[in-house]
Amino acid sequence: MGVVNVTPDSFSDGGRYLDAKEAVAHARRLAEEGADIIDLGGESTRPGAAPVSERQELDRVMPVLEKISDLCVSVDTRRLNVMRAVLSGGASMINDVEALSAPWAHQLIANSDCAVCLMHMKGEPRTMQEAPRYDDVVGEVRDFLKDALRKATFAGIGRERIVVDPGFGFGKTVAHNMELLRRLGEIASLGVPVLAGLSRKSTIGALTGRPVGERLAGSLAMALLALQAGATILRVHDVKETRDVIAVWQAYKT
Repeated sequence: MGVVNVTPDSFSDGGRYLDAKEAVAHARRLAEEGADIIDLGGESTRPGAAPVSERQELDRVMPVLEKISDLCVSVDTRRLNVMRAVLSGGASMINDVEALSAPWAHQLIANSDCAVCLMHMKGEPRTMQEAPRYDDVVGEVRDFLKDALRKATFAGIGRERIVVDPGFGFGKTVAHNMELLRRLGEIASLGVPVLAGLSRKSTIGALTGRPVGERLAGSLAMALLALQAGATILRVHDVKETRDVIAVWQAYKT
């Protein structure tokens, strides 16, 4: 899953692809490099990010989606009307950091044929990194995702359309993230694909001391660890390099 953020403030590529033409070109470049899914976002959900209006989000996302709807596009959104618009515009997947908590979101997805990613987030983006606490981070995240999966299937969304994401960095400390990574198999035991989004995140910066633009090596290490632990989808900024990691890992397994 290759990341395309059409935002001015995303933590890694904010502002680089705010122009629709640049975003389209980047999406196609990621697809050529081997991305199976393009994850398109119009609202930053980085720690400390302020929300944007529904209109702003649509104005950022729709012009890009119109030009890349021939690809498998996931749209990163938590708003019902944005979900509705992008599904009409050809999106194949909704990637929701709030796990379809918006009123009527379950029904909208159930009445479509799209895939959906249900993510765990403690709190909300503006404040989620202000001293998050858990008694058992893996158990609590797993229980949340198990319940989100139950609600989705009860609403009529087939399990074959559902992906779960433990939400690395979304209301988690470095220690929480590493524990989730070590025990990712417990999330995979829910029986649906697991998405891991670790690319360039602040945990890598904390572990390596590297600024966001120098976290490729750490991101590739995280990708390999996530694969070994049971991840099915890797959400990354560096598709070509991550493809090489996958190729080596697959050869090793066989």
